[in-house]
Amino acid sequence: MEMAAEIVRQNQTKADYVVDTRCLEMESYGADVGLKMLDKNGTDVIEPMDVNRIAHSQIGNYLEIPAAYYNKMLANDPGLLAHNVNEWFRREPKERMVRTLDGSARAFLSNRYRRIDNHEILEVVLPILMKMEGARFESCQITDSRMYVKVVNTRLEKEVSAGDVVQAGVIISNSEVGHGSVSIQPLVMRLVCMNGMIVNDAAAKKNHLGRVQTADENYLLYSDETLAAEDDVFIRKIQDTVKAAVDEARFDKVIDLMREASGEKITAKDIPAVVKLARKDFGIHEDEEAGVLNQFILDSNFTLYGLSNAVTRYSQDVGCYDRATELEKIGYDILTMGRNRWNRLNSQASA
Repeated sequence: MEMAAEIVRQNQTKADYVVDTRCLEMESYGADVGLKMLDKNGTDVIEPMDVNRIAHSQIGNYLEIPAAYYNKMLANDPGLLAHNVNEWFRREPKERMVRTLDGSARAFLSNRYRRIDNHEILEVVLPILMKMEGARFESCQITDSRMYVKVVNTRLEKEVSAGDVVQAGVIISNSEVGHGSVSIQPLVMRLVCMNGMIVNDAAAKKNHLGRVQTADENYLLYSDETLAAEDDVFIRKIQDTVKAAVDEARFDKVIDLMREASGEKITAKDIPAVVKLARKDFGIHEDEEAGVLNQFILDSNFTLYGLSNAVTRYSQDVGCYDRATELEKIGYDILTMGRNRWNRLNSQASA
């Protein structure tokens, strides 16, 4: 309910603009910078905006300013950053979409960006979830980059082994700021330690790419029905995927993968070497390696299944919800690496 209230609040306060970059001006003040939107006479169209980290990153990428240099100017010489940005805004003019919230520029995007917003996704999926018998909202979160809704169906559960019970669920996510598509993916929740695993190979996705938006004299893009008639097919796909995510046949296939992985034991004597190789192969960060290894040793399940669970269990200790969700996906990638790849990893760790 708290997340729903926040989405309603954001929907009432956010605004989007398509504007020629020659009418944008970055301005330094003290140790920070703001972004101004001007009309043809140089008059402010709206109050000057703060710029969040995502919009800063997108401005830098668009202008092809290396991230390290952009961030160095932002930290040490905001005036130099503003000069560089404004110069390139004028030299290479183009219409861009600026998404704002609470007086801040939160995204700097192509004018082809298709707005599929959080409240519109929830309007489609919540009626289905509310009708699902045994549904439990495991967690909900809005970060700067994405919205997440993780729901478990407590009526659909199986044992991987004696006492190791898992339940089927679904994760719905969306980004309003260009950090990924709308996504609906199955979720498996392991009850022994309440860590989730996201099934990456069975998802419905919708990219935020649409028709070119053109700036008018007022710049403001008025609210529209983003999930319009042309998206009816995708709406139905969302609904079908939410239902299918907790389909028993699909759930059984994942359970079979888990049981098979439980029999794939580690043959290498060097357990830390196995974790290190998995980190390099599957995108686990270097500063996360020790935490994954610790969970692996604590659980003492030295199998492919145990390694995947060590990653998803460690995700609970990560302070960033976005990164924790990524680790839940990595756990499934490890689970499904296949016997040949697993044997090769063991051999490399033993070498």
